[in-house]
Amino acid sequence: MEPSETGGRHRTVAERRSDRELVVRRTFEAPPRLVFKAWTTPELLQRWWAPRSSGARLVDCQLDVRAGGAYRFVFGLPDGRSMTFFGKYVEVVTDARLVWTNEESDDGAVSTLTLEEQGGRTLLVLSELYPTKAAADRSIEGMEEGMPEQFEQLDELLPTLE
Repeated sequence: MEPSETGGRHRTVAERRSDRELVVRRTFEAPPRLVFKAWTTPELLQRWWAPRSSGARLVDCQLDVRAGGAYRFVFGLPDGRSMTFFGKYVEVVTDARLVWTNEESDDGAVSTLTLEEQGGRTLLVLSELYPTKAAADRSIEGMEEGMPEQFEQLDELLPTLE
């Protein structure tokens, strides 16, 4: 399924590929090298990763983007609490693919990001494979609600990277 355009804007499409796998697709008006840069540069990731409407902020972002390297995100929440997400990069293909683990809970997925060049645009496909159907069930709502806003924010950032 290809993401479609609505009013000149690209739409985020979330779907369930199987009981345990969720997939999000989106086309961006930028080449893969810029989309990859936005996913792998801490100060850029901090500018778009947390949906503004959530009130959360990505206050600490540590990335060692190489196979075997680790990442750690700390989100500050509006109520003063924080949430930490962490894991390891399993595979890194510059400008094309990232695979990482999500190790903050037993429900953590293995995430695979692919970036495909399409005439100056990038088709982004993010797949999350969860250990159980129940874990995927708990994540689908956030993916359908949060990812479109995150990707709108990424849309805003990409033209500034040219």
